[in-house]
Amino acid sequence: MSLLEIEGLTHSLGENILYENAALTLNRGEHAGVVGKNGAGKSTLIKICTGQLPADSGHVVWAPGIKTGCLDQYAEIEKTMTVMGFLRSAFADLEKVERQMLKYYERAAQGDEKYLEKAAECQQELEIRDYYSADTKIEQVMEGLGLSSLGGERFISEMSGGQRAKIILAKILLEEPDVLLLDEPTNFLDHEHVAWLAGYLSQIENAFLVVSHDDEFLNLVSNRIFDVDQKTITKYYGTYTEFQEKKAARQKTYECRYNAQQKKIRATEEFIRKNIAGRKSRMAKGRRKQLERMMKIGTPDQREEKPFFKFREIPSNHTEYLTVKQLSVGYDVPILQGIEFNLMSGQKAVITGFNGIGKSTLIKTLTGQIKSIDGQFRLSDQAETAYFEQDFSWEDKTKTPVEIISEYNPDLTAGEVRRYLARCGIGKKHALQEIHTLSGGEQAKVKLCLLTLKPCNFLILDEPTNHLDVTAKEALREAIMKFQGTVLLVSHEESFYKDWVQKIIHIGK
Repeated sequence: MSLLEIEGLTHSLGENILYENAALTLNRGEHAGVVGKNGAGKSTLIKICTGQLPADSGHVVWAPGIKTGCLDQYAEIEKTMTVMGFLRSAFADLEKVERQMLKYYERAAQGDEKYLEKAAECQQELEIRDYYSADTKIEQVMEGLGLSSLGGERFISEMSGGQRAKIILAKILLEEPDVLLLDEPTNFLDHEHVAWLAGYLSQIENAFLVVSHDDEFLNLVSNRIFDVDQKTITKYYGTYTEFQEKKAARQKTYECRYNAQQKKIRATEEFIRKNIAGRKSRMAKGRRKQLERMMKIGTPDQREEKPFFKFREIPSNHTEYLTVKQLSVGYDVPILQGIEFNLMSGQKAVITGFNGIGKSTLIKTLTGQIKSIDGQFRLSDQAETAYFEQDFSWEDKTKTPVEIISEYNPDLTAGEVRRYLARCGIGKKHALQEIHTLSGGEQAKVKLCLLTLKPCNFLILDEPTNHLDVTAKEALREAIMKFQGTVLLVSHEESFYKDWVQKIIHIGK
């Protein structure tokens, strides 16, 4: 039975056409990964499914009575609640049933036995929906997603953006909707919590659509793949690995058909050219009519051009570039205390630790965005830093990537600006769109483009891969490996840094 049917979907962002007469069907029990390169329209698809964004044309039809739960990249949350209060709200409808049941029991105790049967019906509903295990479920989900250490009584206003995203995800899982719509749910999860989520999703009977660039995660959770490519959505049955094999085979078959038809067209055109005015003129004219009626096979999809990042290095001497001694960081009160480490020139290090423990706060302290609370740190006078901040904050969200790069480096010509953007994976159409309309991956590429234009010998990168697709991640990894300067990285993706990192700085409490 289909839970969601989309037909004739057409949608554009500015001049960029994302979908053209696309279709999608999600059936009961299907665990579907949504894949595609940055900017293909994956997050837009989730927004269209939930009604957050109206499609230009087409039909989006949910089966009657279907309950959905949605996590998007930029999810917001009521910050005045406590963590436990917010998670308990997942059971608000059952709490209402319990209150009604108690009222029925009170009426029955007063001698009106007809309310006893109604109370029993409420009791049965609570038991069927496992309401009395709510606290246990909350504890399990909090532990699985790494929320237990935060404490249930802490206010959400005290949480980081990544922590709030995990809290929203926890509530969605507790609500157990008929269909989960998850946009990059692993971005703010550590490896062990990604593994827990993968195990949870693979076991549930509910259907879901999950957008992710994490191949391993998709392999664990998906039995269907929706490939967003070339303005359409193609459904593949099987795991992510099986999808890759099937798509590659499909493209190869298509290319063979295309090449065979092109060979036939060239031969026919040559025959027509040689014989149109000769003894075989009638035959040549017949061949020309056949050629005109031929259903032409479209040009095969061009291989995606891999982004290329190259950081502008400046000379560095052999000295200690960063010294951290008994450093305490935080805002009003310390989040982390007694931090000590050092980095030498040319050394590449990664900071690891649970999400929300304070890694980004530490980086913001080291880059001078916030003041330290206690202790000290010292950057070498030789250090010229270039900093990638994981949050997408633009001074003017209406500016285009071309305008942003031009303002940052006014000496560049318009042609040079576009070439730099194209090299970093931002094509002509996206380069002229307002920055807030771009996907998370495209915005990350614009930030990386800015970084490549800044001469430096010390890269400080806070979760740079969160929104990048596979090819962009690989390009960034190669650029960091070739960079001869010092690198300080915050990342939860071990596969991204394990081949080149020389030092691991683990932050724990």
